Amino acid sequence: MHFNLFGQEFSFYTTSPEEEVEQVINLVRAELDEGGQGVRTSLPSNKMLVLGCLKIAARCVQLEKDFDTFRSKQDESIDKLINKVSSGID
Repeated sequence: MHFNLFGQEFSFYTTSPEEEVEQVINLVRAELDEGGQGVRTSLPSNKMLVLGCLKIAARCVQLEKDFDTFRSKQDESIDKLINKVSSGID
């Protein structure tokens, strides 16, 4: 896989499908272009890439928290439903 990101050339081997890698690259680009704040011109490309990774990692952490909250609520709902069904059977 070969690509250019923020003025740096990258080349690596991956077993991931090319379209998946393109999605990842586009995600990094979109994350850093978000809001058109011109951050790209004020930071060196290596710092831009680290910033992009950190922003994406922060989103992943938030999504994990959101998922845990969702899962807990679903577990509670399922428990309530099981209790209702059980008490209707007795």
